[in-house]
Amino acid sequence: MKENHLKKHIWCGVMLVLITAFDQLTKYLVTAHIKGAAPFVFIPKVVQFSYAENTGMAFSMLSGARWFFIALTLAVCAFGMWYLFSNRCKSLWVYWSIGVVIAGGIGNLIDRIRFGYVIDFIEPLFIDFAIFNIADSAVSLGATSLVIYLICDLFKVKEKRNAR
Repeated sequence: MKENHLKKHIWCGVMLVLITAFDQLTKYLVTAHIKGAAPFVFIPKVVQFSYAENTGMAFSMLSGARWFFIALTLAVCAFGMWYLFSNRCKSLWVYWSIGVVIAGGIGNLIDRIRFGYVIDFIEPLFIDFAIFNIADSAVSLGATSLVIYLICDLFKVKEKRNAR
C-alpha cells in the first residue's frame, strides 16, 4: 500500500513540475517575442497571443492586491499539498484535480513574487473574454473537474439513500 502512495505522489510531483514549467516557458516566450509587439494570431478569428500584465485576479478584479494574492495562493497551495501528500485524499479523481489546481496556483505565484503581476497572453477572439494563461487554465480545469466529481458523488450518495 505504501508503495502505491509513493508512486502516486511521485507522479503528482512530476505533473506539478510539468504544468508549472509549461506555464513559465510559455510566459517567457510571450515576453521575449510578443511584449511590445502586435498580437500573434494563432488561429484566425478564434485565438491570438497578446502580452498583458494582470495585477489582479480574473478579469483584473482586485487589481493591486499583490500581497493578498501571494498569501492566499501560498495558503491554498500549502493546504492542498498537505492534503494530497498526507494520504487523506481517497479519490484519485479528487487527488489529480487538486494537483492541477495547485500547479496552476504555483505558476501564477511565481509571477506575482517575481514581477508583482501575472503574465497573461491567451486571448479568445470568438467571445468577449479576459486574456488568460496556462496557469489560469490549470486552476479552472482542476476546479471544474473537482466540482464535477462532487456533483457526481452527491448523486451517488442520494442513490444509496434511496436504495435503502
